[in-house]
Amino acid sequence: MSQDISTSSAQSKRIDSLDFLRGLVMILMALDHVRMYFALGTWYAEPTDLATTTPLLFFTRWITHFCAPVFVFLAGTSAFLYSIKRNDIKETAWFLLTRGLWLVVVELVIVNFAWTFDITYSFRILQVIWAIGLSMVALSALVFLPNRIIFVTGILLVFGHNLLDPIRVGGSGIQDMVWYTLHQPNSVSINGTFINFVYPILPWIGLMALGYVFGDLYKSDFPPGQRKHLLFSIGIAATLVFILLRAFNGYGEPREWDVHTSPVFSLLSFLNTTKYPPSLHFLLMTIGPALIFLALIEPVGNRLPGPVIVFGRVPFFFYILHLYVIHGLAMLLLVYDGRDGSEYILSARNLMSGRLSDFGLDLGAVYGIWIAVIVLLYPLCRWYQRYREKNPSKWWLSYL
Repeated sequence: MSQDISTSSAQSKRIDSLDFLRGLVMILMALDHVRMYFALGTWYAEPTDLATTTPLLFFTRWITHFCAPVFVFLAGTSAFLYSIKRNDIKETAWFLLTRGLWLVVVELVIVNFAWTFDITYSFRILQVIWAIGLSMVALSALVFLPNRIIFVTGILLVFGHNLLDPIRVGGSGIQDMVWYTLHQPNSVSINGTFINFVYPILPWIGLMALGYVFGDLYKSDFPPGQRKHLLFSIGIAATLVFILLRAFNGYGEPREWDVHTSPVFSLLSFLNTTKYPPSLHFLLMTIGPALIFLALIEPVGNRLPGPVIVFGRVPFFFYILHLYVIHGLAMLLLVYDGRDGSEYILSARNLMSGRLSDFGLDLGAVYGIWIAVIVLLYPLCRWYQRYREKNPSKWWLSYL
């Protein structure tokens, strides 16, 4: 295998460039979550609201927009590489089905508790792990189809889902919640439980399907030079399509941009695309530059910074751990400020009370806490990475 894709026997032919990109977006994701728990009044203010935001706050949020699309896309790529390694499509489908269902359970039980620390589970947040899980379930069926059909399916979902934007429902029945799961973000209250459908899954299924087909570029016999050229070409094309569509407020984005008196805020308006669900503009804006970045780091190979790669090789472990650490540290800060730490038990009642609106730090402190969290988590992630390397026969590790 070419040095452009560095591997080692200990890593079972892990691809450093993919792990590096995955690790980078995990680190950025932690910034967003530190901002949510530590920035002043963050639970009750939208950092992309141009009427109230600042450029630094906006870009602190905007840069983290790359996290979910890149992670979902690379999850599809990992599924393809798993299928190549196993050389058994039925085994691949079974793994995707069971891991997808497992991730749904993780979202509902482990991740929801990390976000809220509410033992009553009065506030359910269906976010990225939920979306990845259900997308894997869908992919477990798609993998039986030829790659060209999977590709067409992914393109139709990514480019076509915004046609469904006019379909709106507002109830709490089964059909309504199915639609919330598929395409319309919404919140409902059922028997005292507040359920927030944050990540409608149709575009995420499409993105994961495209990531699966993309994995073909990382076969061991694929020419590195051709791969780099394709990465760069596709990335540039996606970014240019985003710029053109966005410039004319074209199809694929419900939120139009406009010119402000400040050129900076005009730029913010241009970049302020819809994440829930991810619009076509949003996905082009994030995946295009991500592919360009992959093309640029392709020749670097094993000279990429090792700590970032570590995070990219244990993303699930990092994700779960960082939520508990960040939430726990926020409770400690409340106590340090002379307040009741239980204020950060985010039950539906506590969250809607608004009592955390006067709690938080400035962005400088938020960035400092973010760096401290990353430094704190690195040794644990490194330990877990080594544990996985030394125990390849333990099947359950593939679900973590």
